[in-house]
Amino acid sequence: MSSATLPALGRTGAASRAAGTATRPAPLPQHYTAVAAAVRSGGLLERTRGFYLIVAVVLGVALAGAVAGFVLLGESWFQLLIAAALGLIFTQIAFVAHEASHRQVLGSGPANDRLGRVLATVGVGMSYAWWMTKHTRHHANPNRVGKDPDIEVDTISFLPQDAAKRRGLMGRLTRVQGYLFFPLLTLEGLNLHYRSFAALASRDAVKGRWIEIGSIIARFALYLGVLFALLPLGMAFAFLGVQLAVFGVYMGASFAPNHKGMPVVPRDLKLDFFSKQVRTSRNISGGWWASALMGGLNYQVEHHLFPNMPRPHLAAARRIVRAYCTTAQVPYTETSLFRSYGIVIAHLNRVGLAARDPFECPVIAQLRRA
Repeated sequence: MSSATLPALGRTGAASRAAGTATRPAPLPQHYTAVAAAVRSGGLLERTRGFYLIVAVVLGVALAGAVAGFVLLGESWFQLLIAAALGLIFTQIAFVAHEASHRQVLGSGPANDRLGRVLATVGVGMSYAWWMTKHTRHHANPNRVGKDPDIEVDTISFLPQDAAKRRGLMGRLTRVQGYLFFPLLTLEGLNLHYRSFAALASRDAVKGRWIEIGSIIARFALYLGVLFALLPLGMAFAFLGVQLAVFGVYMGASFAPNHKGMPVVPRDLKLDFFSKQVRTSRNISGGWWASALMGGLNYQVEHHLFPNMPRPHLAAARRIVRAYCTTAQVPYTETSLFRSYGIVIAHLNRVGLAARDPFECPVIAQLRRA
């Protein structure tokens, strides 16, 4: 699906009435009510503590194995393999923290928050409060201009109007930002840590500020202390660089396919919940392996419709949602993982064209790209 702004989003019913068709789709809010009823009757919102216990055991064993490998290898450049493994493990821990933030893991909200805060701060080194604030805004208004923080301008411009403001070196980089996207993700791990510290150090109200500051400082003191105490200086920095790069690429590669390149919602367009969440989200095919790889984020449509649904139930919900999308005539987008990356890169490059030199001839620029 195109990433262009769609002013007619969510007006399928109105279009059918105008065309005078004999059969008209029911109003979309009714479809969401029907989907929600089917999901509840199927028990798909019930907790799956056994599944998350298995995930916890697997991650615990993987982390213990990485620590043992680190100790046994000693001063060896093979330590960079351990660093890469830690990048993967920390990302998987972040997936579970994300699920806890959506109340998917434990039975009560406070218990999920406590688990999420521990996993985020101690396990990953990120602020849980900062993440919750940002992610809650995203879920409420995915891809909506001025409301979704995930499409706000940063190093990457996600909207043409933001790209058009870029000049000089940033303008040149923005024009090819799609090709630079994955290389830039090697810095995303460092960026996530920086933004967490910045949020905790700000004057904004932050729930559990001092608990998070203490937990993150303790985590990095232990991690960096062991790292620089047991490895030569250069090797320790290389270890840290590889771990952060793998963490950043894995995180970015898991979250980027979900909405990038999907329709952008104008500020003033009113949408019902069902069409807003479905039309702006993209699923990744692959089933169980994609779910394990992406922490359930491959079922992005279902996750946005039912944020508190546990990961093991998303596949069953997908079948229900797809059927209702056919009835409601709402496009349901699903593609392969690598195809989604191609879509994201192409979308970012199209957006980046708005950053062209205002004195450059568009025809000549097009010929150069041909």
